[in-house]
Amino acid sequence: MISLTLPEEIFDPLFHDVALSGLLSDGKSWSDAIPLADPRTILEHYKNEKTSENFDLARFVLQYFEFPAQPASDFISDTHQSVEAHISRLWPYLTRNSDHIGPGNSLIPLPFPYVVPGGRFNEIYYWDSYFTMLGLQADDKTDLIESMIDNFAWLIGEIGFIPNGNRTYFLSRSQPPFFSMMVTLLAQIKGDHILIKYIQPLEKEYNFWMDCDWKSGMKENRHVVQLEDGQVLNRYWDKLDMPRSEMYAEDVHLTLQSAKPSASLLQNIRSACESGWDFSSRWCVDPDELTSIHTCELLPVDLNCLMYHLEVTLGKAFLLEGNTEQSNLFKARSEKRKVLILKYFWNEEEGYFFDYDFVAKKQTPSIHLAGIFPLAFGLVDMEQGHKALHYMEKHLLKDGGLVTTTMTTGQQWDAPNGWAPLQWMALMATIPYHQKALGVKIAESWTSLNEKVFKLTGKMMEKYNVVDPDSESGGGEYPVQDGFGWSNGVYLAMKKWLAENK
Repeated sequence: MISLTLPEEIFDPLFHDVALSGLLSDGKSWSDAIPLADPRTILEHYKNEKTSENFDLARFVLQYFEFPAQPASDFISDTHQSVEAHISRLWPYLTRNSDHIGPGNSLIPLPFPYVVPGGRFNEIYYWDSYFTMLGLQADDKTDLIESMIDNFAWLIGEIGFIPNGNRTYFLSRSQPPFFSMMVTLLAQIKGDHILIKYIQPLEKEYNFWMDCDWKSGMKENRHVVQLEDGQVLNRYWDKLDMPRSEMYAEDVHLTLQSAKPSASLLQNIRSACESGWDFSSRWCVDPDELTSIHTCELLPVDLNCLMYHLEVTLGKAFLLEGNTEQSNLFKARSEKRKVLILKYFWNEEEGYFFDYDFVAKKQTPSIHLAGIFPLAFGLVDMEQGHKALHYMEKHLLKDGGLVTTTMTTGQQWDAPNGWAPLQWMALMATIPYHQKALGVKIAESWTSLNEKVFKLTGKMMEKYNVVDPDSESGGGEYPVQDGFGWSNGVYLAMKKWLAENK
């Protein structure tokens, strides 16, 4: 049985005291700590000992908790090897077998093997996994792809959706819905019949994102927003409005810096985490001020493109099963969503796609790489596609690949950083519009940067500085991580694509 209880609830007040003590440089290490005794026993000892004159909080924590080792921490790189060889050697270090845990551990045990990103991330992550699978496909590790998809199907069956990651403190939110993309990837390897196997979890995934409880006068509920024309689109939304377990101290301190009500600020922070873009000026009224974040008021273009793909996939799966009624239903839904994507996100004057602020009833001004998602799914005609690709190239393509936004704010999903998943989606966006030369330019710029950093450091990074390839990436709430699942996956997939298309 999966416990929905948060670490700060299980270990109250110890969790709060340690999180705000400054003892740990990374709050996630505390939310992931493994208790060495029953939580009730630990709390009883804490209650009895904390008021004693010689009490040492750090010693107490080390006595009763173990901190997980970072994935691949004992892996030794060889920069004389190719990056491909390095990644192939790294897969076993990033792979976890089925889990067995004790009480009070925030990890949700999964039944099948899976790949973790690396660095501080010692659990499976939802949208990361699709891009990791691209590398597993390139390395012919189909069984591992299928076992990861089966883990996600199991999570959908157990809790009704795929959480951000397999931690109890992630159970209030999901991440960009790439499950249908994963299933489609497996179908490309094993045949379309595989879609039938996953019809039920695919439909449950869809129902999670479309679930709402409309009341009179309500225009938004959970992940669903009703627009002025009565149609609906999706947003990111976390159901909790409290500090994140994994960034508890940072969130508490942020609320003290803001005049905005804490509950609203924290829910918008959490909802940005569901997007995977935590954090970016994309979500903020004032690009330079994180406390102006208003994620829940925005309809993201990439999310709605992923929902379109989910609807298309369900339509295809039901047709294969012989259920024409359900197939036609989802085909109609996908066609309706396509119309809405073009209506609300396309900007004819700019020739690019932008998010939509449904409260202000206008597109946001943020120029970002998610605007290329409609092209990756072939949603626009050739003329619009060429316009959008030209706009992307003009505003976002740099020496080391594509920058995430045009803004430099200190947030990690802004300039000068580039991220593997967005490089891949942009590459995919060039294909339906026959812009192979641009695709090659993107892939060569990104993989060359990966290779350069690997030769210098022996590592594949979570993110890269694409504006100045000689400088390190930075920004965000934690140091740059190495490992790294989706960078490994996209690198291998891009090298394979280049070999076939140059």
